Amino acid sequence: MEGTSVCRKSPQGKKNDLYHVIHKVPYGDSPYVKAKHAQLVDKDPEAAIVLFWKAINVGDKVDSALKDMAVVMKQLDRSEEAIEAIKSFRCVCSKHSQESLDNVLLDLYKKCGRVEEQIELLKRKLRLIYQGEAFNGKTTRTARSHGKKFQVSIKQETARLLGNLGWAYMQRANYMMAEVVFKKAQMIDADANKACNLGLCLMRQSRYEEANSILKDILQGKIPGSDEFKSRRRAEELLKELNSNLTKNQFMNALVFDDEFVKGIDELFYKWGSNRSRRLPIFEEISSFRDQLAC
Repeated sequence: MEGTSVCRKSPQGKKNDLYHVIHKVPYGDSPYVKAKHAQLVDKDPEAAIVLFWKAINVGDKVDSALKDMAVVMKQLDRSEEAIEAIKSFRCVCSKHSQESLDNVLLDLYKKCGRVEEQIELLKRKLRLIYQGEAFNGKTTRTARSHGKKFQVSIKQETARLLGNLGWAYMQRANYMMAEVVFKKAQMIDADANKACNLGLCLMRQSRYEEANSILKDILQGKIPGSDEFKSRRRAEELLKELNSNLTKNQFMNALVFDDEFVKGIDELFYKWGSNRSRRLPIFEEISSFRDQLAC
């Protein structure tokens, strides 16, 4: 009888285990568990947010509750509210959760178009790498993308952050700074996506020959990641835009302008050039650790 009893309980236990695996929800009936159930099973984000707040207030898995709540808020276009929630309650979260909260904040800043705050946070994360405080002192960390886990090295993370920093400078139309940051990122860990961004940055500065060379390197498979469909398609689109711009420039060069008008423009550019610093802004804002970033 005992054996029969065990056999009867086992399928039920396996069924419960399968339920939690399928829906990716934890066991129990705490506020955090109920919040995850509302989020993932009931598909009720508003109810999930209420329960996440309750979990935070009673100290139930605060690290995860705060991060998960911010993600749900972002999905509901409540990103500004999510930013304030993280800023207000991250002080009660554990030290090892701060890095993941920063990553959520970066996504929220991007969603809200808060470029200056993106730049400041990215530079702070780069400083932590220089100071040896990133990854909680480890050389690698486990990341997750599309449900799959993989290992990320400090070198890869540095290049990724620099790539994001370069793109933030692009949003601010600070193309000289963006160019330097993109090139530093490529020196550390080159890939086709950052190469496309660098090509676009050069195009925005009307340096079409340099941009053309980089984009063709992608299409010829000379840069890691060139075989990825999205990168190749983007390189092709940028090259098409570049050729269009070249055609316009050739047309403008064919026009004949009044000599006095051209002379006036030349003098104006000369005055601007004499007032500008000749020093490139190579990590001027993060110069204290620029040499250590080179790998």
